[in-house]
Amino acid sequence: CFVMETVLKSHCDEQHPYQAEDFHGKHEQNSKLSGIKKDIEKLYEAVPQLVNVFKIKEKIGEGTFSSVYLATAQLQTGYEEKMALKHLIPTSHPLRIAAELQCLTIAGGQDNVMGVKYCFRKNDHVVIVMPYLEHESFLDILNSLSFEEVREYMFNLFKALRRIHHFGIVHRDVKPSNFLYNRRLKEYALVDFGLAQGTSDTKIELLKTAHSEDQQGSCLQNNPTIALGNGVSVSVTAPKQIAQQSASKAADKRSSSLSKIQINQGRGGKEDFVHHSVQRSVFGERNFNVYSSTYQENSSTKLIKQSKMIDVSSRKLVTKKKIISTKTVSNGAARKAASGCPSNLTCDCYATDRVCSVCLSRCQQVAPRAGTPGFRAPEVLTKCPTQTTAIDMWSAGIVFLSLLSGRYPFYKASDDLTALAQIMTVRGSRETIQAAKTFGKSVLCPQVVPAQNLRTLCEKLRGTNSSCKRSQGEVPSKSVNDSALPVTVDKPCAPETLGKQIQHLKSIQEGDGALEMKATDMKGWDQVPDEAYDLLDKLLDLNPATRITAKDALLHPFFKGMRL
Repeated sequence: CFVMETVLKSHCDEQHPYQAEDFHGKHEQNSKLSGIKKDIEKLYEAVPQLVNVFKIKEKIGEGTFSSVYLATAQLQTGYEEKMALKHLIPTSHPLRIAAELQCLTIAGGQDNVMGVKYCFRKNDHVVIVMPYLEHESFLDILNSLSFEEVREYMFNLFKALRRIHHFGIVHRDVKPSNFLYNRRLKEYALVDFGLAQGTSDTKIELLKTAHSEDQQGSCLQNNPTIALGNGVSVSVTAPKQIAQQSASKAADKRSSSLSKIQINQGRGGKEDFVHHSVQRSVFGERNFNVYSSTYQENSSTKLIKQSKMIDVSSRKLVTKKKIISTKTVSNGAARKAASGCPSNLTCDCYATDRVCSVCLSRCQQVAPRAGTPGFRAPEVLTKCPTQTTAIDMWSAGIVFLSLLSGRYPFYKASDDLTALAQIMTVRGSRETIQAAKTFGKSVLCPQVVPAQNLRTLCEKLRGTNSSCKRSQGEVPSKSVNDSALPVTVDKPCAPETLGKQIQHLKSIQEGDGALEMKATDMKGWDQVPDEAYDLLDKLLDLNPATRITAKDALLHPFFKGMRL
């Protein structure tokens, strides 16, 4: 019977493929609805207070740290009001939850910043109740927005950012899905303060605690590297990140550390050199591309086999004009793979496209990097410890870039260094290197990657530029910057993987899919003023110190005639 049913089902699928597809689609939809129904039931069980107040309709969003549900509340007037219920995962830190609530309470409720209505708690389950704003998907409306709608969108986004920045709140996750937009009512709301941090002078008391915790512990950062196309590579390091140690402490520790290093002699009196392969994640994050490095013997350095105890008292980083002394601290079993080095061993990989074992043995610099890939600012990607509200303005610039180009997401990278390389293809390598120096970072890119004209790039991608108009069937022309495109590297130490291109960025740079817009469909896109690209340039300023603020952005000529 089972065989017959299978044969008949297969026959029906062949005879009625669309019916079979509908059947499978309905089955998946029913399974999804069943799962959502179970989640709603679990939420009622976890927070029973909700039963008498809200009728939860459906799940409208789900993220790493929370789930959002649409519910209706029965008011005393008899009117049903729609609410958004944000259920935080039970493992969320109490301080983080309280800080998010304080942000919504103090800064929310006006200037396009989401407010809070109620909050329910039962044991470790917390539900934040907020007004519900019906909104459109950014991706669905991106290419149907008129230029004037884009202008209004950005104006209202800056109003929200000005509001939270006034209170010393760094949102850290500005992106289209966190800025709700009701196109019909022209209403906006900046939501999700789950990753928010405070500035040094924040007015949110609970964010002050989080800020002080973020400032603790300054470790030395590794020198991650990534390959670009045609032999180009990028390396990031902090030349001034090594803390100076007093001469007396270094002298006290030097003798003890040397006594713990064993020198093994091989046959014939020659030293046995042990090559250690140390695997580390890019920028210290797991699940990212990894690399390994083997320190080789040269005229000025020799590897000495390490003992079980590693306690290197001081190392010297030699550059062309300065020698910096430092001390690194052992980290137990996690550092057993790192190479032990004598006090006089020098590092010679600074400003090169490789990382030596001396640098690999150092602990990493601690810096916040929370946010969504593709929207992180250069100072976040390079782990700059001092991050301000400027990172939100960079993210707003990426949103504006997507609106002007009609491409979303504009950047898509698997790791921070690939993301930095992608930024270089638009903003230029020299400009990136120069900007990185202003916040204490050194970025290496042997090949010069020129900056692109923002207007030309956006018009080409949107299809409003005559240079991108082509006859049907004609192969898209390659970007002038195609040779400098970054590559993804699964195993950076393996040469055979260096030729892989980042297909997403490449399609963007080549303008693949850009179509000529009809005159009737222009909606103002054929008359984009220079002020728009001037504002975009100021938002995508690689130097956070000179990047435009939300307050100044609202006063930019691009918004002339709009009410503050």
